[in-house]
Amino acid sequence: MKTKKLEELAQQVNGRVVGDSNLSIRGASTLDKAKPGEITFLSNPKYEALVKTTQASAIIVQKEMDTPAALLVAENPYYAFMQVVVLLHGHREHPKAGISPNAYIAETATMGPNCQVNHGVSISEHVKIGKNCYFYPGVFIGPNVQIGDDCIFYPNAVVYDGTQIGNRVIIQSNASVGQDGFGFATHNGEHHKIPQIGRVTLEDDVEIGAGCAIERGTLDDTVVGKGSKIGDLVAIGHGTKIGPGCLLVPQVGIAGSAVIGHHVVMGGQVGVVGHIKVGNKAKIAAKAGVINNVPDDATVGGTPAIDLTVAKRAYALIECLPEMRKKLKELDRKLSKLLMDADE
Repeated sequence: MKTKKLEELAQQVNGRVVGDSNLSIRGASTLDKAKPGEITFLSNPKYEALVKTTQASAIIVQKEMDTPAALLVAENPYYAFMQVVVLLHGHREHPKAGISPNAYIAETATMGPNCQVNHGVSISEHVKIGKNCYFYPGVFIGPNVQIGDDCIFYPNAVVYDGTQIGNRVIIQSNASVGQDGFGFATHNGEHHKIPQIGRVTLEDDVEIGAGCAIERGTLDDTVVGKGSKIGDLVAIGHGTKIGPGCLLVPQVGIAGSAVIGHHVVMGGQVGVVGHIKVGNKAKIAAKAGVINNVPDDATVGGTPAIDLTVAKRAYALIECLPEMRKKLKELDRKLSKLLMDADE
């Protein structure tokens, strides 16, 4: 951890200081847990009351406000806070490993300079690896895989044959990239495996979370677009196309051949059926079941997924349904009695 002056941090994030610019900042935390000497941030207005009670020495904000702490005013407080955390704490440092004698590297594999290969790593035939890549113990790289520069493979990550990986890709522990898609032809009650002859392509700056499963395409490649971030335990079906800049929160499941636009956000446990299109910049609320195309810029929720505003109103009625049913039965009984009386 490093200690920096508040003014120095402001310069690094293109912000300005309101208050004591010479404050020494040694750490970062949340509004409610920050201590003296630490910096925090406010990006959600619902937490604004905490700026008056926080113990933090400085707060990153979008506009000036009344608070005993010094302020670092920045255009995007959350992004600025990320930059500050990097400046103070840095990213995880990977221990120097060199090339372990207990790793297997095929003679036909090629590797750029400054790669680190830990014990138990297996790199198969005709693999091409760029420079500055890091392989933690237990990683398996299948035949004919191509890997760009500055990639990180955490313990027990598995990359199947033919996968194409760009630059600065991160694959977390126990993720599986490029296994066979879930494709079977059923005949006379038996399920016959369909060869999966496509590949997986991970473009530059993609991150794959722990325990993910990304299937290779049946015929066309499965693609995860540039800069997309895939959370833990996400399943992506064969032939799915995910555009650039998407965020998929843990436990999302996408069936085969779905097309996901750019900068789409999916909450936890969203399920998407195959062969549909989710438009650019769409937002899908947690646990939604998407069974139809979603337009560009739409925000949907519920199962089946519909406009989120309508879905919220519908779900708000659920707890009222038993009482509504009771009243409807009573009204039906009264109406039947009135009709009987009228007939008499």
